[in-house]
Amino acid sequence: MRPYLLKGHERPLTQVKYNREGDLLVSCAKNLQPCLWSAEDGRRIGTYEGHNGAIWTCDITWDSDRLITGSADQTVRIWDLPTGKELFQIRHREPCRAVKLSAGERFLAATSDAFIESPPAIHIYKFAENIEDQTATAAIEWTVPKGRVTRVFWTDCNRKLITSHDGGILRRWDVETGAMLQEQQVHEDAIQDMQMSPDESHVITASLDKTARLVDVDTFEVLKTYKTGRFVQSAAMSPLFDHVLLGGGQDASQVTTTAAQAGGFEARFFHKIFQEEFGRVRGHFGPINTVAFHPSGKSFTTGGEDGYVRLHHMDMDYFTTKFF
Repeated sequence: MRPYLLKGHERPLTQVKYNREGDLLVSCAKNLQPCLWSAEDGRRIGTYEGHNGAIWTCDITWDSDRLITGSADQTVRIWDLPTGKELFQIRHREPCRAVKLSAGERFLAATSDAFIESPPAIHIYKFAENIEDQTATAAIEWTVPKGRVTRVFWTDCNRKLITSHDGGILRRWDVETGAMLQEQQVHEDAIQDMQMSPDESHVITASLDKTARLVDVDTFEVLKTYKTGRFVQSAAMSPLFDHVLLGGGQDASQVTTTAAQAGGFEARFFHKIFQEEFGRVRGHFGPINTVAFHPSGKSFTTGGEDGYVRLHHMDMDYFTTKFF
């Protein structure tokens, strides 16, 4: 399984994301331009230029028509995905950390970090089909308890949001009122990433407590735990098999003191049900910050602290081997 090495960023990666069809891949990093790649052969199609700070997050519309990015430059920007043209800018007073479109794409949720006097907050915007009708005024916004909001997802037919937080906490919110409906401590340390299963019944969380956990969306019950012995920065679920992909490694500040093997910089595959590790893919020479499965489950992408995106297409053995 020889990966494509995609070099479009000089700074560490923050998120990689496939579009719904899986023919395009967007990578965000701590430099100023998100990149658009062909998911088949890793060819760079273009960049989105305009941000003045690290880009923490992105989301892609259902029809791959628009890209939404959230940045430390205190803006959420809407781009024309095929041309790279900036269509609209929503300016906050704080750095933006996570964005997510609702089902049906009528609304956009964005989260902002604590900044000077402002506490962390969640903002809900109307997402206009016609860009002339787009507004930068939030339909509703509310503050959240202390701690950064790292990921946000819509659930229950857009009636509720679930968010992951710095302190290892998951929270559920009522979208209409902004009321907190549920709060659950699922990790001992910060949740770095949260990804939803294809059927939206459970999420996988990746944490600095050196575990990833499978959590039921309705009850926040922890269903499975995957232990790595290293910080877990990102976790993804295969849409094809009962497999889980974890990325991480020791803290970036310690990297120069360690051999790549000892640092745990591999992408690690676990069985979703049995919680057993069955494979590792080496390559990065720093922690893996973000991982994503292709919508078909036949390839996956990792983005590292080293600034590289590695695009892997699975060998035939992966589909024929019975791992358990």
